[in-house]
Amino acid sequence: MHIQLELNVIVADQSMIYSQHYGQEAAEAARRKVDTSVTAQKWFTHPVGMTVSAIIATLLWGSAMPAIKLGYEALKIGSDAAYEQWVFAGYRFALAGLMLILLTACMNRGTRADGVHYGQSRRVGWRVTRLAVIQTFLQYIFFYIGLSLSTGMKGAIITGATSFFQMVIARVVDRSESFTIGKILGLGLGFAGVIIVTFSNTGGAGMSFGIGDVCLILSALFGAIGNVLARHESRDFPVLWLTGRQMALGGIGLILVGAWRAGFAPFQWDASSLLLLLYLAFLSAAGFSLWNLIMKYNQVGKVSMFLFLIPLFGVLLSAWLLNESWNGGTLAALGLVVAGIIVVNRSSAEKSARKAVQRAV
Repeated sequence: MHIQLELNVIVADQSMIYSQHYGQEAAEAARRKVDTSVTAQKWFTHPVGMTVSAIIATLLWGSAMPAIKLGYEALKIGSDAAYEQWVFAGYRFALAGLMLILLTACMNRGTRADGVHYGQSRRVGWRVTRLAVIQTFLQYIFFYIGLSLSTGMKGAIITGATSFFQMVIARVVDRSESFTIGKILGLGLGFAGVIIVTFSNTGGAGMSFGIGDVCLILSALFGAIGNVLARHESRDFPVLWLTGRQMALGGIGLILVGAWRAGFAPFQWDASSLLLLLYLAFLSAAGFSLWNLIMKYNQVGKVSMFLFLIPLFGVLLSAWLLNESWNGGTLAALGLVVAGIIVVNRSSAEKSARKAVQRAV
């Protein structure tokens, strides 16, 4: 009841502001925008909506692995050509950011605003740039360095560390994000699943630790920091508006760094490579937008487990699209990750139920 009253007040206030400054048509557009936000909150906080959205986001990210490999093959980018890889990644993220910028511009056209009330939030440019540097630029700079100096097997294992880092960072900045037995057990099951799928598909030989692995860990750390920071910034900025601008800025940064040695246009494009780039841009725009919306409306510890699905989807889709081998270990790993997700979310649901009972008493 209190929540509904607050939402009605918000709708009334925004309609009054837009009516005074822009006219009745803009006021109606503002009201529709708030109604859409309420609907989004209901979807992303509902267990089914949250689960479906998280699976779609991780499936999109998992599909990036074979798509990137196909793109490298089409553009003749070597596994050790880091500068060319940065330029290619920069194209991908800059284009993804542009997609979201155009989308939000169309969505906010009726309100004669860009989705942000600049008078209510200072240092807008700094906050967007900070997120771009962390969530896109640093995460993928270290990711591509690490991948060129390490192996895909260890890259998949270390990617799982993002879930752990995300939970720890969320705990540091928000005391309500506790480490429960259920979350610890879920993390253990998730890590076990990722380790099984990588070892069962590569033989597990030759494990060592070097500078490439350090870079992959830093990439996972910056990815986790970026996810938590995006959740924090989404309190003041619309998620699609924020995601589009940070991805565009991060992508431009990657292009500039890669162009230092590779040039701004080192590739010979054809129809297939352009389609792959468009798909990679789309999956980045859709994946990051979905995930940032999930993070906005849910506790970090409740959703972080889904990130373990990314390497599993990557292996399954690589087997399908690239004819790479896979075996029963992949299905066993998928079962462990799903079990971990169930354990973590059941633990969160029980905790919420206990709090509701305590409030009722």
